[in-house]
Amino acid sequence: MPSEPTPGEDPLRHLFEEPTDEPVAGGRQLSRKERRKRRSAEQDDAGTPNQPGDDDTSPSDDSSSPTATDPITSSFDLLVSPSAADDRAARRRRAQTSLKKPKKRSNIILWTVLPIVVIAAIVASGVYVWNTFEPQIRSVMGWEEPTDYEGGGQGEVLVVIAEGDTGSDIAATLAESGVTKTAKAFYQLLLTQDPEPTFQPGTYSLKKKMSARAALTALLDEDNKVERTALIREGLSGEAILTLVSDATEIPLDDLREAAANPADFGIPKTAPSIEGWLFPAVYQFEPDMSAHDVIQKLVSRTITALDDANVAPENREHVLTIASIIQREARQQDDFYKVSRVIQNRLDAGMKLQMDSTAQYGVDTDGDSVWSSKEALESDSPWNTYKHKGLPIGPIASPGDLAIDAAVNPVAGDWLYFVTVNLKTGETVFSTTNAEHEKAVEKLRAWCEANPGNGC
Repeated sequence: MPSEPTPGEDPLRHLFEEPTDEPVAGGRQLSRKERRKRRSAEQDDAGTPNQPGDDDTSPSDDSSSPTATDPITSSFDLLVSPSAADDRAARRRRAQTSLKKPKKRSNIILWTVLPIVVIAAIVASGVYVWNTFEPQIRSVMGWEEPTDYEGGGQGEVLVVIAEGDTGSDIAATLAESGVTKTAKAFYQLLLTQDPEPTFQPGTYSLKKKMSARAALTALLDEDNKVERTALIREGLSGEAILTLVSDATEIPLDDLREAAANPADFGIPKTAPSIEGWLFPAVYQFEPDMSAHDVIQKLVSRTITALDDANVAPENREHVLTIASIIQREARQQDDFYKVSRVIQNRLDAGMKLQMDSTAQYGVDTDGDSVWSSKEALESDSPWNTYKHKGLPIGPIASPGDLAIDAAVNPVAGDWLYFVTVNLKTGETVFSTTNAEHEKAVEKLRAWCEANPGNGC
């Protein structure tokens, strides 16, 4: 029986020690490890290995053989050996290192992305504030945006100065064409000129992004005026347009009239009574060698393009142009174009006479500018007199532009049957559904004409 372990002694030691008779100093017995070391040292001194039959070396004694494997002892030695402890420590360090590395990488990513997000947020906020409060910021900081370009500009742009254009009209045209930065810059420059400059109607070749002073100098230079150009306004009659074209091209007016006498030569339906309505209003440039036929064909082709853009079928072109020409002569403001179109359509649908002064006057006097139809016009048997004849007139009465053509194709919804312009300066127009309402509006026009003689009355 093994003896009871003394305090501090390993209670399992007796399982791994063998009894021995070899005493040591102090009366303590040697452990197995110590005995092995002693035997190894003795063998080294003797120069011979252990022989069979020696103590603790018998082949039949597995428990005492130095070469035999003691499972319990070997396992215990592995558990308590310094190398095993070192291995456990190494594994622990590797495990800790492997756990720390991802955290380090995530920290790197975090500190890389976070500044980018912050900067992006600051930039986005700045853009929003600038776009929302740019005028206020410029005003407070004294960063007022310049109203004028510098220098002589670049590229080329054609600018049309029409007959009767004022300084403010020209300033607006230059700004809209991209010549000057603002209309204000050019107009303020004009106010400082003494004497006030005079501008000749026509087309001028200018540049984009010119300073106001450079633009003024260019407009006063006759070399920048482009010859052989014609500005044709909406609502003009065919005869007036041919006159303008003749002036621009120096082609005799009679030659143009002769060419226009055969509308079918230009792709116009044979049913059309004349070339009226087919000469599109726009600014044209003509080559010096163009014939009368070539010039007219250019205007007619532009009209066909406008009709195609409005999705008008070829067989409906004359019909649409007739309605559009009436709208062009009757309407004053953009929204009213579509309302006048609706009145025309409603009266046609109801079988009513159109009773349009513009058509009646066209039949007897294409140059009249009064809103009131003459007695001669009202009593005329002209096929354009819609006071006598139901339906549309026999053909167009003027050349309509893109807006009038679009209005003819797309009338706005409404139940109006009457309209009258009550202020010829502002273009204010009253639309009515009953004749009584219409007569009240007509009285407003009469009162306005009494207070403003002339002016189209």
